[in-house]
Formats: sequence, structure tokens, C-alpha cells
Amino acid sequence: MAATDDGTRRAVEQAARDSYGRLVAYLASRTGDVAGAEDALSEAFAAALASWPADGVPRAPEAWLLAVARRKSLDQARRRRTHREAGDVLHLLADEMTERETDAAAIPDDRLRLMFACAHPAIEEAARAPLILQTVLGLDASAIASAFLVAPATMSQRLVRAKRKIGATKIPFRLPERDELPERLDAVLDAIYAVFAAGWADPAGAVARTRDFAEEAIWLGRLVVSLQPDAPEAFGLLALMLHAEARRAARRDAAGEFVPLDEQDITCWDGAMIDEAEALLLKASAMGRVGRFQLEAAVQSAHAIRRRTGRADWQAILQLYDGLLALTGSPVVAINRAVAIGELHGPRAALVALDAVATDPRLAEYQPYWAARAGMLALAGERAAARDAYDRAIGLEADPAVRRFLQGKRAALG
Repeated sequence: MAATDDGTRRAVEQAARDSYGRLVAYLASRTGDVAGAEDALSEAFAAALASWPADGVPRAPEAWLLAVARRKSLDQARRRRTHREAGDVLHLLADEMTERETDAAAIPDDRLRLMFACAHPAIEEAARAPLILQTVLGLDASAIASAFLVAPATMSQRLVRAKRKIGATKIPFRLPERDELPERLDAVLDAIYAVFAAGWADPAGAVARTRDFAEEAIWLGRLVVSLQPDAPEAFGLLALMLHAEARRAARRDAAGEFVPLDEQDITCWDGAMIDEAEALLLKASAMGRVGRFQLEAAVQSAHAIRRRTGRADWQAILQLYDGLLALTGSPVVAINRAVAIGELHGPRAALVALDAVATDPRLAEYQPYWAARAGMLALAGERAAARDAYDRAIGLEADPAVRRFLQGKRAALG
């Protein structure tokens, strides 16, 4: 029974990874109720855990989950019995009959429609990208809060308000008209990049929940580019993701140990992917409107030039980070800029740049800040302070391979 339960749980986890966003988008687009769709799907997954061990995993898990979630949504709507929801009940009943007639035909992928609904101008700006992450990926508020350097309680409140707003204002679940796209595009691009980052943080694919996130994000990025071929930031984001994904195989050695960017074997980089990223970046630059994702992609391009010259172009990297910092004011950009300063002007200059953002409370629990500080302190000969900074970085790092790398750096200080 334990083995069966384990197998069932793995099957449910696989179904959640493959289908969560598609099913939430499908249900929400028919009811206009994002929170209700999430609740119905949560009950469907609970039902799967209860019935699949005895009945076996169904031939089409996604269709099974949709059928159960649809019934749960119908139950919700019948209990509320409001006039507005009468049409939603009819939609769901019609879908249920269609499914019976077509034997669980393919479920349409409405995720991009859901993303643009979450990016509607009626939604609070700070909640748009986080809402997309929760509805499309099923990430919880605490994980999203960490990604956006916000308190979990604050993020939870934003998400609840945003979902209520979608229902109250009857925001349509559709792809916006071409003239509506630009005002919603930024939130969609931010969310796609956050999806990619969630997958990028697990290069070995060890975390089942995020294993396919990078691939999904690149797919969504390509879709947005096809929808908005005159949006340079969409091209910039896709270029950025391809540049990063091209290095995935080089981020761990044969033993699974972390390899920093400047020590990676360039023969392990995906040259075709880098060439595609460069072509996309060139197209974006020709449009004459520079933005954050183009600048970040250009930073990656300046690292990728090591394929030809043997060294990253640190002067260009620093100039690009200057532009990014002026554009975003991001403390994360400030940290990367400080590292570039260290490469060009030495560790003391880098420490001055890091000191300039040291009082930002968001960095107290941010591992890259402490890792960068520890590295520069070590180069400056301040061993005791470097050890303390490494201790902070090690304590904040969740990835075992990166933690071992940082421990090795600390041990080297004696």
C-alpha cells in the first residue's frame, strides 16, 4: 500500500506540474472566478489522492481532474445561486456534455488569456505579475513574496484583492486587442521571467514542481513575440532567457558541483541558442526603444563573447548595469554592478558600491548580496569579515551544490 500511495502521489504531482495552469485558466475563463477555479482544482487534486490508490491512475489524468473540478465549480455556483453566475453554470454544463460526447477531447490552453486578464489595468500594478505566478503556476504567496522581496502577509493581501477585482469588474479572459497589448505587456513579461527564474534556480531538475518552468517560460516568451512583433522588450526577454538557458549544461560539473559563470566550460554552452538570442537582441535594438530586458540580455551577450575572446567584456557589462540601475533602481542590479566594478577597479571599489546599498532591508536575507560581499572582502584581504559574510550566505542558500561551493570558498580562507 505504501508503494501504491507513493506512486499515486507521484502521479498527482506530475499532473499538477503538467496541468495546473491549463486547468485553472480553462475553468476561470468560463466562470470569471479565479479563486473559485483554484478552490475547485484543489478539491479535484484532493479527490485524486483519495481515489487513485484504489481505482488506479486514470488513462487521461488531466481530463479526470477537469471533470471533477468542473463538478466542484458547478456545486459552488449552485450554492451561491446568483443571477450573474447562471450563465457560468450553463457554460460548465455545456462543457461537461461536450466532454461526454467527445471522450475528453483536448483541453484548450487558455494560460496566455489568463495572464493578460491578470495584467488588466484594473488590477493593482504591484499584484499583476504575482497574480500570474499564482494562477498559472500554483505558487504560494510566501514563495512569490520571496521572489519580489515583499512580506508574505502583504503579498497574500494583494493576491486576494486582485482575485476579487477580476470577479467584481468582470475582466474578460481574452487576448487583448493590439492597441491594448502594450499597457499589459510589462506585467506579463515580468511574470514570464519569474517563471523562468523559478526553473533556472534548479539547473539539475531535482525539484519536480519547477522542473519544466524554464521550458514553459521560453514557450510563453515565443508566443508573446508572435503576438507582439513590434515590442522590443518581448524580444529582449526571449533573448535573455535563451542566453541563460544556453548555459544550463555548464552550470554543474560531472559530479554535480556548482560552476560559477566565469569558470564554465564554453564548449558546454549551446551555440545555436546563443546565436538565436543574439539575433533577437539585434532585432530589438533596431526598434530604437531600450528597456530593462534588452539591457539584461545585452549583459548576457557581453558574457557570451567569451566564446570568441576568452574573456567577458566587463567594461560593457558595467556600462549596461549603470543603465539598468538608472532605469530600475533595483538593489539586485546594484549588487551585480558592484561585482563588475570589482572586475575592473578592484575589490575595494566594489565594497564601496556594496556599502551604498547595505542599508536596504531587502538585502538582509538575500544570499547573492552576502556572497558578493564575502568574495570582495576575501580579495581585499579582510579574512575575518569575509568569513562572517560567507557564513551569512551559506545560511541563506537552499541549493546544496551552491552551499558546498560557498563552504569551499570559506574554508580556503583558513
